[in-house]
Amino acid sequence: MSAANGPTGHVVVVGGGISGLAAAHRLLAGGARVTVLEASARVGGKLYAGELAGVPVDLGAESMLARRPEAVDLARAVGLGDRLRPPATATASLWTRGGLRPMPKGHVMGVPGDLAPLAASGVISEEGLARIAEEARLPRAELTEDVALGGFVAERLGREVVDRLVEPLLGGVYAGDVYRTSMRAAVPTLFDATRAHGSLTEGARALAARSAAAQAGPVFTGIDGGIGRLPLAVADAVRAAGGEIRTGEPVRLLRPAATPGGSREDGAARWTVVTERGEALEADAVVLAAPAPVAARLLAADSPAASAELAGVAYASMALITMAFRRADAAGLPQGSGFLVPPVDGHTIKAATFSSRKWGWLGEADPELFVLRTSIGRFEDEADLSRDDDDLVRISLADLGRATGLAARPVATRVDRWQGGLPQYPVGHLDRVTRIRAEVAKLPGLRVCGAVYDGVGIPACVASARAAADELLESMAATLARGAGRGE
Repeated sequence: MSAANGPTGHVVVVGGGISGLAAAHRLLAGGARVTVLEASARVGGKLYAGELAGVPVDLGAESMLARRPEAVDLARAVGLGDRLRPPATATASLWTRGGLRPMPKGHVMGVPGDLAPLAASGVISEEGLARIAEEARLPRAELTEDVALGGFVAERLGREVVDRLVEPLLGGVYAGDVYRTSMRAAVPTLFDATRAHGSLTEGARALAARSAAAQAGPVFTGIDGGIGRLPLAVADAVRAAGGEIRTGEPVRLLRPAATPGGSREDGAARWTVVTERGEALEADAVVLAAPAPVAARLLAADSPAASAELAGVAYASMALITMAFRRADAAGLPQGSGFLVPPVDGHTIKAATFSSRKWGWLGEADPELFVLRTSIGRFEDEADLSRDDDDLVRISLADLGRATGLAARPVATRVDRWQGGLPQYPVGHLDRVTRIRAEVAKLPGLRVCGAVYDGVGIPACVASARAAADELLESMAATLARGAGRGE
């Protein structure tokens, strides 16, 4: 829908993360007037561009899927097309069994389709490899309903592959417990392939072969200067198109306007959005692009069922420890982009990224510095997050030393804590989302979007936002058409 023939109603977007900004961008392109209300002092949410030792760094998410188009298309639309850059290296390792071992190829989120590279990596023991091979003699896998990924993979292939491969890989995405994570929600392609082939390994092999055949370009991409530049560029585009963005503006109350049925006589839904400062904004429609606890609070009065479902969404917290070293001091680090850490090995960090090696623009920003970062914290394993920043740096350095031999001290450090940063997708999550959306649909002129609903990755968030925006644009256009038909 173009601005030339689109609706002219006012839409308030609650939440200025990438989902809310993407929704605002789409709504403006469709002709709506838009106000974005963000509770924090900045836009971007978990996409956060910062600086350490004078070089730009990502302090939140650092990459996005390149083979899914939504986020890449948005980046191009806001003028970042020429700044998209794939990783300089994407070769990662696993810190397990006392050393760094190459990440085996031919797997789908840790589920192996080919045992040869897995055996060569040394990640899985001989007994573990034999257990995986036994799946060929098991009865056909009948997936008639959602299951926990960890439990299902352990049942078919043994716990070792779960604990040393699936857990660290999935943990890097959700910071969650793979033994509770929904297979259908977290890895839907593997769920479908396993159901079609009746075998996990056959399903993974088919997916890996399909991916190899369709491979065109990198799996992930970043942005020169950091992925955190994306929400800033989207925000600039929103303002340039006439949209208003207010930061430091939490929303206290959301209610239908005080008219019969909460609607105007022309049938358009009408909402009042009340800020913490007491300002009341009138809106023809509202997009809730806020985390589940905020959405639950705002929907409590008008959609108690949706509110209760949202209140049941759990979140994981984590910390990112970013450190800058003199490049000469980091020269002995192993090759590759970094490593993942299986929780079963008992270490504190769950991953380390050699940022200056992974992203070429970092090295160009300061050739004398080497930036890396670690992450700490998993769902219901967050005790270490109560430590102070110096302790988290010390713990990270100790684990890095054990894993890589790094003994140097950083010249600068920074700790960023993401409290309640990642929604969890347990078994039944997709059914929960369906119920939430069914209840929200009963409230004309209201839609929800974000990481809670359709995936935690950036493309999934953008897709969720676009769907919400398009539904509201269509609804407002239909309302205008009805009014025009009545000669209003």
